[in-house]
Order: sequence, then C-alpha cells, then structure tokens
Amino acid sequence: MRHILKIHRSLVDLLPTSKHEYKIRTFDPKQDKEHWLALNNKIFTNHPDQGNWALQDLENRMAEHWFDADGFFLATKGDQIIGFVWTKIHQDFVNQEPVGELYVVGVDPDHAHQGIGRAVSVTAINYLVTRGLKEAMLYVDADNENGLALYTSLGFN
Repeated sequence: MRHILKIHRSLVDLLPTSKHEYKIRTFDPKQDKEHWLALNNKIFTNHPDQGNWALQDLENRMAEHWFDADGFFLATKGDQIIGFVWTKIHQDFVNQEPVGELYVVGVDPDHAHQGIGRAVSVTAINYLVTRGLKEAMLYVDADNENGLALYTSLGFN
C-alpha cells in the first residue's frame, strides 16, 4: 500500500544558490514539451501518477488555471534536459493564504547525485519566496528515501 506524505516549509528568506556546470532556465512549451515528456517518463517509469504520460497529459496540466511556465524550471546541459521542478501555486483556499507547491521534481538517473535536484528545488523555493508566498508544501512517497533526504535538508518537515 502506498503511503504519501504532505510536508511543509515556511518561506521567509531566499536560499543560497551554488555554482554548477548546468544551466537552470524556465520551461518553454514551444521547444521543451517533447524533451520534458521523454525525461519525465524515463524518471517515473513505475510511478502510478507521474509515469507513462502522453503529450495530452502534459497539455491537460498546462491548460489548468494554475499552470505558469515561469514556475517550471529545467536544468539543462547543452540541449539536454537533465532535471526539473514544476511549481504550482494554490490560490483557491478559502480563509487561507496562497501556498506554493513543488508539484513534481525529477532528475535524469544518468545525472543523479550531482546536486541537480537540490539546485532546481532551491530555484523553485526562491521563486515562491519572490512571489510573496509564506509557505511551501509538497507530496512525497514515504518510501522515497532520496527525495525525503533532499526535502528535509531544504527545511521541509
């Protein structure tokens, strides 16, 4: 049985960034859809929610009111996407401030353990801070040890 955790962190100050050999930029739907989709399906091959997406799955989410390409960050090496984080801002809560979400974070397994997940997550958190949000959250499978280690090191609990 799958156990999913919802973890939070406050958004007070910007997090420090580090130097790396890859570039972080925002998602460009015109040029990135197919490449991102291939990487997403490679990373999440056996994931029940995020894996095995078709182009229409991506386009359906891009049509949602919350989609904002400015909050969808890609780590690239040359022309290759090697990691990403997609944010979502929940603005429809009644009697509650908007909350930022790290909606999905992924790193190409061929580029694992190079700090890519941390770098794109820091970029996403800093983006949410600059948007004036006070809290961030994310969902993670309880057995995702690598993800949990990263997120707790970034202040999620």
